[in-house]
Amino acid sequence: MLLFMLTCLLAVFPAISTKSPIFGPQEVGSVEGNSVSIKCYYPPTSVNRHTRKYWCRKGASGRCITLISSEGYVSSNYTGRANLTNFPEDGTFVVNIAQLSRDDSGHYKCGLGINSRGLSFDVSLEVSQGPELPNDTEVYTVDVGRTVTISCPFKTENAPKVKALYKKIDQISVLVIDSRNYVNPSYEGRIRLHISGTGQLIFTVVIDQLRLSDHGLYLCQAGDGSSRDEKNVDLQVLKPEPELVYADLRGSVTFHCALGPEVANVAKFLCRVSSRETCDVVINTLGKRDSAFEGRILLNPQDQDGSFSVVITGLRKEDEGRYLCGAHSDGQLQEGWPIQSWQLFVNEESTIPRSPTVVKGVAGGSVAVLCPYNPKESKSLKYWCLWEGTQNGRCPLLVESQGLVQEQYEGRLSLLQEPGNGTFTVILNQLTTQDAGFYWCLTNGDTRWRTTVEIKIIEGEPNLKVPENVTAVLGETLKVPCHFPCKFSSYEKYWCKWSNTGCQTLPSQDEGRSEAFVNCDENSRLVSLTLNPVTRADEGWYWCGVKQGHFYGETAAVYVAVEEKKVAGSRDVSPAKADAAPDEKVLDSDVRQIENKAIQDPRLFAEEKVVADTGDQAGGSRASVDSSSSEEQGGSSRALVSTLVPLGLVLALGAVVVGVARARHRKNVDRVSIRSYRTDISMSDFENSREFGANDNMGASSITQETSLGGKDASAPNTDEEAEMAYKDFLLQST
Repeated sequence: MLLFMLTCLLAVFPAISTKSPIFGPQEVGSVEGNSVSIKCYYPPTSVNRHTRKYWCRKGASGRCITLISSEGYVSSNYTGRANLTNFPEDGTFVVNIAQLSRDDSGHYKCGLGINSRGLSFDVSLEVSQGPELPNDTEVYTVDVGRTVTISCPFKTENAPKVKALYKKIDQISVLVIDSRNYVNPSYEGRIRLHISGTGQLIFTVVIDQLRLSDHGLYLCQAGDGSSRDEKNVDLQVLKPEPELVYADLRGSVTFHCALGPEVANVAKFLCRVSSRETCDVVINTLGKRDSAFEGRILLNPQDQDGSFSVVITGLRKEDEGRYLCGAHSDGQLQEGWPIQSWQLFVNEESTIPRSPTVVKGVAGGSVAVLCPYNPKESKSLKYWCLWEGTQNGRCPLLVESQGLVQEQYEGRLSLLQEPGNGTFTVILNQLTTQDAGFYWCLTNGDTRWRTTVEIKIIEGEPNLKVPENVTAVLGETLKVPCHFPCKFSSYEKYWCKWSNTGCQTLPSQDEGRSEAFVNCDENSRLVSLTLNPVTRADEGWYWCGVKQGHFYGETAAVYVAVEEKKVAGSRDVSPAKADAAPDEKVLDSDVRQIENKAIQDPRLFAEEKVVADTGDQAGGSRASVDSSSSEEQGGSSRALVSTLVPLGLVLALGAVVVGVARARHRKNVDRVSIRSYRTDISMSDFENSREFGANDNMGASSITQETSLGGKDASAPNTDEEAEMAYKDFLLQST
């Protein structure tokens, strides 16, 4: 049973590994006696460069018999007329076969390793019989859409006679053009006959925009009858052999199209041949573009010689196929116009690392884009551009590694070399809806590593919270907070100062838990940037952000403006002071109450002064706490409460003492006889009593006020006691 399962697995294994990275021409055609050159591509890994390469022919049984290999083997049928050459740096090998015969037609494979391993590509070779031509026939071989000039000689006696060009169809000669201005309708507008000067016995026929139907035998004729001059011409109009293009998945490919100066001012296009043998336009200079290539294709401006190029990035497996470039006023393929052909193969075993093709961000937030490049070109210049869907498409540079940043992106765009080793990072923050679109990652090195990323702006709020704008005072200390939610608890948090060459990391301080997030736990953090003292050089953009190792996450930007100190007398109330104002008003009111009560009873003044001093010290301690973290702010609130509660108790006790004193005073006044109360109080009495009232309140409490009812003679002199009582009564009433 186990043996049966192993047999099944071995039988299935080749089917699992059918995705071969080997690529070559699907069809190759030639004629007897000629030669062919077949190029096959493979991934240029270290193993593949040194492994065996082979060319084999498939038999009826399905086996592939080796004809030639890179290890020196050559079959007897190929001896002396075939060779195989490996080009390891390019990842290609070429098989050349000469002296072709009809027997060479068949199905072949070019591959790596063992013939049955599956690392191969199927090639069909068709060798046809050449036409039987007369001995004096001149052969012209021209690509479709091009121009051919046929030369026809004649004798002197036929110089004044009619010249003509005929095409042989079966056994009939059909007139194409003659010197009497006749033109066959099939050649209308694209053929002309020119007779040289009298000194030259030759005329020429020029045919433009050759079509496949123009292929065949032609006859030049001058004069008629037995004395006429004739020449046989074989015109071979060929479809362009597709150039093989080998590209990596997620990479980039460039089609260079050179059509000639005769079509320099004609609309250009690139199309892809479909299964229906039609050619669907991918892009043209008239503004048409296939939606499947949106954001990842550019048609570069054409030169005066009629050449142009088309770049496609972010290659997908479905991009494989045959492509044609051409020129026509309609911007699409038409018969008789010059074309070039390519066969594109997309290798799925790509060396280009995977990276997100779509990156999402919220308005006001940020994105971090990873851009791959060839690790062998670490010193190459890096670029980032914005793809614009104009007529031909364009991609203006936004930032480069040497320090260029477009003015409208200052403070919110940076190109960083991290994480390195084949990848750089581009960070864009302060996002708006206008930032949505396609962006390209480029270098001045290997063009195959160009990649595309789409940025989408979605609904939501930025995760990092910072002040929008901050104004710092020259020479003072500035602390800028950045609030990080719980989701970034495991990330490294940082502050940096932005410049056009990057973002230099600065020291920062973890202030503990942030209170900026309602539904969050203890993992939220508040990290502050401190500038002490502030200088002119500190003005500019600052970023706070998160990262894991060398991989960057979200960022938030704040601009710090620096201004001079304000002149004396002016007052700039910061938000922190405005928040503290209500507490200061409470303390000021408490102090005024203590002063009033001190006038009423000097004994309370010393005790309440101690309480007031304690309150002032508490207020000073809160002001310093307010400038620290939000965690310390909670402690300052508790300190304030613990100070004000005892203060209120002392004030209440003071009010009770004053009430008792006033009640005792009224009682004593009631007991004083009318004749013992003097209303003619002199100013000296007031002065004496003020001096007395200014003494220690313990002395004042020892004064007794006796009347005739108290055992003291009512008529006895009592000026000091009465002055004191009168002064106290005056103070109470005035209060």
